Amino acid sequence: MAVVGVALGLGCISAAESPSNYQSYSGVRVDTDPVLLTRYDKALRWCVPEAGSWRRGSPDPQSLHYNAALRICLYRRGFVDRGVYAYPIPKVYFDHFLDR
Repeated sequence: MAVVGVALGLGCISAAESPSNYQSYSGVRVDTDPVLLTRYDKALRWCVPEAGSWRRGSPDPQSLHYNAALRICLYRRGFVDRGVYAYPIPKVYFDHFLDR
């Protein structure tokens, strides 16, 4: 039952907040280390309100301003976005790109 709750919880967060999208400065993925995951959750509790403020980001969690503010805040707390490895782009987006 706890596994289902964790899966449902992870499914409800935005892509910018997913632990699998981040690693420590030393290159360890957040979702592979329980201690690092606990630190990430603590940092995320601090960074989400900051990213959702008008001063730093945007109240809209789908906006680019929110995502940028969240990534910057997490970076300051020791977590680096994994970049292209974290956000796979489906082939569908590039099917007809060269046809133009």
